[in-house]
Amino acid sequence: MTANKNDYAVRDISLADFGRKEISMAEIEMPGLMAIRKEFQGSQPLKGARIAGSLHMTIQTAVLIETLVALGADVRWASCNIYSTQDHAAAAIAAAGIPVFAHKGETLAEYWDFADQILDWGNGETANLILDDGGDATMLVLNGAKAETDPSILDHPKSEEEEYFAAQVKKRLAANPGFYSKCRANILGVSEETTTGVMRLYQLHEKGDLPFPAINVNDSVTKSKFDNKYGCRESLVDAIRRGTDVMMAGKVAIVCGYGDVGKGSAQSLTGAGARVLVTEIDPICALQAAMDGYEVVTLEDAAHRADIVVTCTGNKDILTVDDMRKLKDMAIVCNIGHFDNEIQVAELQNFKWTNVKPQVDIVEFSPESRIILLSEGRLVNLGNATGHPSFVMSASFANQTLAQIELWTKSGEYEVGVHVLPKHLDEKVAELHLEKLGVKLTKLSQEQADYIGVSPDGPFKPEQYRY
Repeated sequence: MTANKNDYAVRDISLADFGRKEISMAEIEMPGLMAIRKEFQGSQPLKGARIAGSLHMTIQTAVLIETLVALGADVRWASCNIYSTQDHAAAAIAAAGIPVFAHKGETLAEYWDFADQILDWGNGETANLILDDGGDATMLVLNGAKAETDPSILDHPKSEEEEYFAAQVKKRLAANPGFYSKCRANILGVSEETTTGVMRLYQLHEKGDLPFPAINVNDSVTKSKFDNKYGCRESLVDAIRRGTDVMMAGKVAIVCGYGDVGKGSAQSLTGAGARVLVTEIDPICALQAAMDGYEVVTLEDAAHRADIVVTCTGNKDILTVDDMRKLKDMAIVCNIGHFDNEIQVAELQNFKWTNVKPQVDIVEFSPESRIILLSEGRLVNLGNATGHPSFVMSASFANQTLAQIELWTKSGEYEVGVHVLPKHLDEKVAELHLEKLGVKLTKLSQEQADYIGVSPDGPFKPEQYRY
């Protein structure tokens, strides 16, 4: 499938009506995003913004996209994962006249072509804001610009992914020399959705390679403590069930990592009746897991007990081939971290693969030693299911929208570096979701507020408070 420049590339445009119906349903479950749309639609705070969006092209993302457009932005969109697109959502956005380049099951060549398409407005203009999930759009701009002066950085790719990335950069620069440096100069800032992407931004800034301000949306409390935890609590088991139809009650599941995503994943599996073990490197998270009632183990000691293994660390080589060979026969292996390198999927290519259905493969080490690999080690909740529910994504995407408004309307106020949204906006996002759940807040008297040193209207906690 080839992208039609300045238009769209979707699987089936005839799915648009189906997508529109589900978007309408999602809007009811996304009160925060819809309230922001209503509040700002008249003032058009994003007028003139050209947003390159790289984020899973789901029904919920469609509501985000249409909110950005309603606030005045010009938007081009691609998915940040080759398996995460919901084709009817992409079709509905394309039918609405918004350029979108995404379909479920993209090749790596298509993935990087689509990522490149969202940067180019086709009239000599480029994106001037990035809305990113995982950092690929940001890295494409920055490494593409580096390659203009030092093409050798593309010469020795270390993975198949890097091969296709390098090929796309070379293709663009052959057709349009200087494109990425021009784009880099135009970018006023980036808002980043996920833990992995935020880590990449901090690394860039430490090296002096981040040329524009970045807002770390992931560490808004109303993102990381809700989307990462409660979203995974609902979506992980949904994905495993859809992929395998395996009963989890009574099974032994190992969750690798006990951050916010790991906490939600462990709760998800516990709720399904699994006996959950946790692996951790961090003594604080390990102690949390133990006091939450989980047995904290190492993979070396516990792999042979596992019916299910889930990685959620943001690191690489968490589940090695040696680990997988120790698992029970037909153990389920999946990842709910952003990138597929948490599991040594590339090394599994040396063994026999049998595709069962899309995003479900059996990898055979021997006739008595096999694993069921979901989504080829990529995000299981979006590859084998439809991701997180609309309500929790409303909070995340409300933060993204506010971050884009901040970057566009206050560009001179944000220095180059990685920032978080102010606490009053975090509290605002939470408050926008309370009525839907029937929540009523207690109101501080002025005397009570004075006693604890806050305003009766908030913010209610100091910046260093840990929720």
